[in-house]
Amino acid sequence: MLTATFDDLPARTAYDVWRLRQQVFVIEQDCPYPDLDGRDLEPTTTHVVLLEDSADGQAVVGTLRVLDDGDWARIGRVVVAPAGRGRGLSGLMMDRAMELCGDREVRLDAQTGLAGLYGGYGFEVTGPEFDEDGIMHVPMSRAARPARP
Repeated sequence: MLTATFDDLPARTAYDVWRLRQQVFVIEQDCPYPDLDGRDLEPTTTHVVLLEDSADGQAVVGTLRVLDDGDWARIGRVVVAPAGRGRGLSGLMMDRAMELCGDREVRLDAQTGLAGLYGGYGFEVTGPEFDEDGIMHVPMSRAARPARP
């Protein structure tokens, strides 16, 4: 697993990350939206990238990003390649994302069918279901954890 800022992502890996996001979010889920929103470039954004050996070297099988939204962190663009689904890979990435977030409040917008997955990480639905690019989502949050003595 690779954890890096945009500037630390190898060029080929960055290309494969955006290609996977396009393949799943835009093509598979039929949601034309502006994936390249500028947030990937922010110096405080951390990319979590799952890599597996392939005939061509290392293949990106999953990715997510952790954003710094001031008082809280935001997890987004969580995606697993079709060939990697059903293997617990999203859980591996979420484990790493939660480590990166530490004790801060964490927010995300979950596809409604995945709210249970995020609930396992302490997230709770914080508002009504909404349509984002033709797919129903719910806002979710995990409260900040008290500082340990």
